[in-house]
Amino acid sequence: MSHQLDRAGPAALLARPGVRATFAALSAPGEETRLVGGCVRDALLGHSAADIDLATTLRPAAVMERARAAGLKAVPTGIEHGTITVVTPQEPLEVTTLREDVETDGRHAVVRFGGDFAQDAARRDFTINALSVGADGIVHDTVGGVDDLQAGHVRFIGEAAARIREDALRILRFFRFHARFASGEPDAEALTACIAARDALDGLSRERVRSELLKLLLAPGCVPVAALLSSIGLLQRIGGGVPELGRLARSAEAGQDAAMRLAALCVHAAHDEPRLRQDLRLANAEAAQLATYARLLAALHDRERIGRGDIRALAALHGGAMVAQSLAILAGEPRPLLADEAQMEADRLASGDNDPLFPLAGSDLIDAGLTPGRHIGQGLAVAKAEWLALGCPMDEVSRNDLLAKAIAAAIG
Repeated sequence: MSHQLDRAGPAALLARPGVRATFAALSAPGEETRLVGGCVRDALLGHSAADIDLATTLRPAAVMERARAAGLKAVPTGIEHGTITVVTPQEPLEVTTLREDVETDGRHAVVRFGGDFAQDAARRDFTINALSVGADGIVHDTVGGVDDLQAGHVRFIGEAAARIREDALRILRFFRFHARFASGEPDAEALTACIAARDALDGLSRERVRSELLKLLLAPGCVPVAALLSSIGLLQRIGGGVPELGRLARSAEAGQDAAMRLAALCVHAAHDEPRLRQDLRLANAEAAQLATYARLLAALHDRERIGRGDIRALAALHGGAMVAQSLAILAGEPRPLLADEAQMEADRLASGDNDPLFPLAGSDLIDAGLTPGRHIGQGLAVAKAEWLALGCPMDEVSRNDLLAKAIAAAIG
């Protein structure tokens, strides 16, 4: 995948009001500040950068003093590494004093401040992430990042093994950036170094692994890169189990979010959700998606043929949006086999805005003369099971029949 670079992109980035204000605040004789890293890369690709990073020769205390003098808020978010977040009315920007690593154990680095932009670029991970732009709009490239970006080639700066020793997360970052910006065969030296250093993944925090994996799954090339990770054993190391690449491909084609793509790739049964939740430190909402998908997977595979009523019942239990997404992941497989009206109902409920809602509540039974108590819930449970078995009818006649069954069950 080659890229046509947008040479006007950096100028548009510099024109953003928050960027202009920060450059103006940090302007000082004998000092220099530049836009650096991903925002420059994205600007050259014609993309709007979400996160703006700057590097400067100013020391952190001077950055804070100058920003506040210009009426901007300055927050020492990473001052031990020289990073100050400058909050402008439009957006926050991270400003980091130029630095160099003194020592690293693969997870944490000890740094000292410097004043050499070329040296700062050399300590970064990939050539395409080591570009910088000064206030004059000139793109500075000391490591060949522009050519690599144009060619769609992701390459470590210097010796790949050395870069990985500095931070083992760069193994996963390499595959994520390859999935996002490249295609075809990965850089041979980088791939060899990543495989050789695979044991270092065990020393990373699960939160960092989760973040990189979910970002990778959202990248355009997630399917071939997941296949590559599987072929070299790294995917099983971080996700466990046998990956479902076909399901991932259908999930990606449907534009599903990262958690659903993870479910498609790694969830085969209910026991996979707690394992992935623990191994990847998933957020509660992400784990809930995986658990719901696992339940739907079992329910959809449990029936030889799925009818309209089955879809309505599943939507009532798990939400129409989750039903539709799960069906998209399983499309083309022997099971589930959907009747035409079932697929139409799934499509109708896909937004999640009109899921079938059980038409009774405890107050209905009390209004009918029953006294409050445990028997109310028991009666409702019987009626709801009947309602689900009937395909979740919503008409008044069905509601009255269900109410009668609920009352009978509660009394009896």
